Amino acid sequence: MSTSLKDKIAIVGVGATAQGKLPGSTPVTLATEAFKRALDDAGLRKDQIDGLLTMPGTTSPEGSLNYLRMGETLGIDPKYTGSMTMGGGTCGALIQNAAMAIECGMADYVACVFADTARTGNYRFGRASGWGDSWGIWGMFGAAANSAMAASRHMALYGTTSRHLGNVAVACRKHASMNPSAVMRERFTIEEHQASRMVVEPFHLLDCCLISDGGVCLIVTSAERARDLKQTPVLISGMGQAYTTQNMERENWWYVPHQKDALDRAYRMAGLGPKDIDVAQLYDNFTMSVILWLEHAGFCGLGEGGPFTEDGRIELGGQLPVNTAGGNLSESYMEGWLHAVEGVRQMRGTCGERQVPDARTCLVSGRGMTLNCANAMILRAA
Repeated sequence: MSTSLKDKIAIVGVGATAQGKLPGSTPVTLATEAFKRALDDAGLRKDQIDGLLTMPGTTSPEGSLNYLRMGETLGIDPKYTGSMTMGGGTCGALIQNAAMAIECGMADYVACVFADTARTGNYRFGRASGWGDSWGIWGMFGAAANSAMAASRHMALYGTTSRHLGNVAVACRKHASMNPSAVMRERFTIEEHQASRMVVEPFHLLDCCLISDGGVCLIVTSAERARDLKQTPVLISGMGQAYTTQNMERENWWYVPHQKDALDRAYRMAGLGPKDIDVAQLYDNFTMSVILWLEHAGFCGLGEGGPFTEDGRIELGGQLPVNTAGGNLSESYMEGWLHAVEGVRQMRGTCGERQVPDARTCLVSGRGMTLNCANAMILRAA
């Protein structure tokens, strides 16, 4: 992607519904509410939205035709539209897709929308991993198993401990306690983390993200148009994506090295490096994910992600505040969409008690599927 897109695109509206267990809601009703909230946040009219990109929820019956269902419900006939499914890598990919569409003149204002009722729909993310000869034949079921293998290998090679994983969980819950919208707000200690039941070794219950209902929408436009809108624009300074079609074929697949490629591309576009990042929203379906992101993003060296979590370094007031709204682990599991929302709010300076003082740059990362998809964005306060 050309560096010419640096600071040319802005996120101008964000909207999120209540999160958690929402009986009676559907992905369509939640997406509609999130869309309305994002419109109001941006100060836009519905008829100004000429781009619509969606991610189907796990319980959305229309699947890849979700964009048609949502366009009908919202009353939009967009110039540019479609749906994409990359798990936790979808939000960043759709925002970057929107950025390219806007730069190419294919749309002026693009709404990126996701909603799900995974909790009330009893979706457990427990299907067998892998393709073809499914890994399920030897007991590899669910996203937890993939990341648990990565954690076990990291522990064996670098001495990472369960308490290091717990530091991530404790930090996210501490931040969630300051977020009125978070599903889980009661703080816990590292000892309580260690005492929580084992799910997939070495992951305790508190190492695992929440299954949630909810909806999220972000509206993207050009930096030029953004100047005339309701909110202070949040510019996208850097963007990067990376993918691998291989898993077990690669000896180091568990380390998801393509995540570093996505981050390096975002840094390169922005002309920034790790020392320039004030706050980070790192995709955290499991605590180990954060430790890997810390290493890939250059905040510490190879194998040093565990110790980097010590001494409050990733907490508010620390060296690098991470997942300041609580992340997937404590705020809500919206497959990374709320990470982007929190990044925007941090850059606007509107996070109240959890606001990082004088924050000007925010790194947002996402990953999905069987660890195959990764992307990163660097947001900047205008």
